[in-house]
Formats: sequence, C-alpha cells, structure tokens
Amino acid sequence: MIDSLIEKIIEMQNPTCVGLDTSFDYLPDDMKVDKNGEVIATFETAAERITEFNMNIIDKVCDIVPAVKVQIAYYEMYGYEGLKAFDYTVNYARGKGMVVIADCKRNDIGSTASCYSKAYLGATQVNDKKIKSFPADMLTVNGYLGSDGIKPFIENIKSDNKSIFVLVKTSNPSSGELQNLKLDNGEYVYERMGSLVAEWGKETIGKYGYSEVGAVVGATHPEEAANLRKRLPNTFFLIPGYGAQGGSAQMLKVCFDKRGLGGIVNSSRGIICAYKNPEYSGMNYSDAARAACLDMQQDLRNAIGKMGK
Repeated sequence: MIDSLIEKIIEMQNPTCVGLDTSFDYLPDDMKVDKNGEVIATFETAAERITEFNMNIIDKVCDIVPAVKVQIAYYEMYGYEGLKAFDYTVNYARGKGMVVIADCKRNDIGSTASCYSKAYLGATQVNDKKIKSFPADMLTVNGYLGSDGIKPFIENIKSDNKSIFVLVKTSNPSSGELQNLKLDNGEYVYERMGSLVAEWGKETIGKYGYSEVGAVVGATHPEEAANLRKRLPNTFFLIPGYGAQGGSAQMLKVCFDKRGLGGIVNSSRGIICAYKNPEYSGMNYSDAARAACLDMQQDLRNAIGKMGK
C-alpha cells in the first residue's frame, strides 16, 4: 500500500494528508441547527452533520490530495453514532480513490492486537464468512508493547496489502519526557523504536525502497526527524504537526529523500477549519478547505521540490 500512496503523491505532486479530526464544534453555525432552526442536541444528528461535512470536504479535495487521516477519538466521543460516522467517512473516502489512514494508535498484547488488526486492516470471521469492519488502508499503531504486539499487524500487512505507522517521535511538546530519554547503550528511546520499526518492516520493502511499516515522526522536532531519516532510509514517515501545531515546511523537509519522497504531511484544523481564517474569508468550508490544500501543496513543493525526480 505504501507504493500506491507514493504513486499518488508523485501523480498529484502533493504529499498532503487531510486530517478529518472533525469535532461538531468545528462545523459552521448553520450546520449546528436542525431544519426547524432548533439547536442540535443528539449524537445521532451531530454525527449526521459531521458525516455531511466530511463528505463535502472529500468531494472538494479528492482530485488534488492523495490521502485522508481519520482520527477515531473525534468520532468515539459521539458514541455509537459517531462510530457510524467514522465508518461512513472511511468508506466514502476510499470510494473516491483516496488512501485512508485510520488514526487509532491501537495495540495491546498479541491476541488483542490481532483483534485490532482485524478491525482496521483485515476481516473478522463469522462462521464461514469474513467481514470487514472499518476497512482502512493504513493504521497508526503504538509499538511500545514490543514485537509480539506488532506481529499480528504484520500478518495483515502481508495478506491484505495494508500498511501501519508506528509511533516513533511524536509532535506533542512533552514527547521528550519519554522518547528522548537515553538508554544504557547511548541510544535515545525514539532511536531504539525507530530501529525496531526498520526491523519489523524489512521484509515488506516495495519498489520505491520503503517498507509497509512506517513511522510517525512529528514536524515539530526537525533535529530528531533528520536523525531518523538518516538512520531509517527504508521507513516512510507520517508527519503530523504542520500548521496549527507549529511545524513548517522548512522544518519537515528533512523527512524527505533526494527524490522528494519519504513522507506524507498531515494537516487537520488548518484545512477543515480553514473557512474561519481571514485569508479564506467569504468561502464556504469546503471551498476554503480546497484552497488551504492548494496553499499547503505549494508550500511543501517550495521546500521539498519535485516529487519522484
């Protein structure tokens, strides 16, 4: 699946991923009331409006952006109805030809990890039938349980043409409290996790030189990102932190190789809430999202250069 994502990035000359971290609070005011003008106050209707919002953004950006990342926490907080919105969004984006990253950061001991993997990457057996639940293309995974928590995901990677992104150096300010601790051998914790990611993915390297086991590497830590790119030449990066979290194109360009490949950059609020920004004044939310994607594409291309050169 990483090869397919890279080919879309090259075709569109755009390593942008739209983060559909869609809170009901982010919606325009006219979407927060029902047809009678009454304030919406149920999970069911809130989830329906979130789904509508996502669909309209997907329709506007699917021809210029290769992927979406759907953060499940923004859907779980609306209960069962929110999970229906998550499921519909995943399927709708895939139906529009986009690569879908389920941002769920799942993992547990081996048998439970296997259940998580079936939920998002594989299928669940019911008697003689296998049924897909949330059919994403890629999944974010927490690797801090070690290899036995990763092996079930590797199995679905190989059998179902899927990919995972393992948390390595995250974009949040306090990530260094653990990830930048030094081990007895002189390595930092994040470096050791990166080495494990490379080991886990070594049998799944595709034609562009990147494995199906990627790494989450935040744009807000360019020194560590540059170190990881040097240490992990075959690891594709999912790069959060651009825009609202403070990461810039110049900071994150260290994540890319000489071909302009090696990562995909996520932006969530900067795109889905772009209609609130003065530079997109007068646009509806989906038109503003498209304009923000085009601006982000140009910003990244100015920093990274041509992709696939």
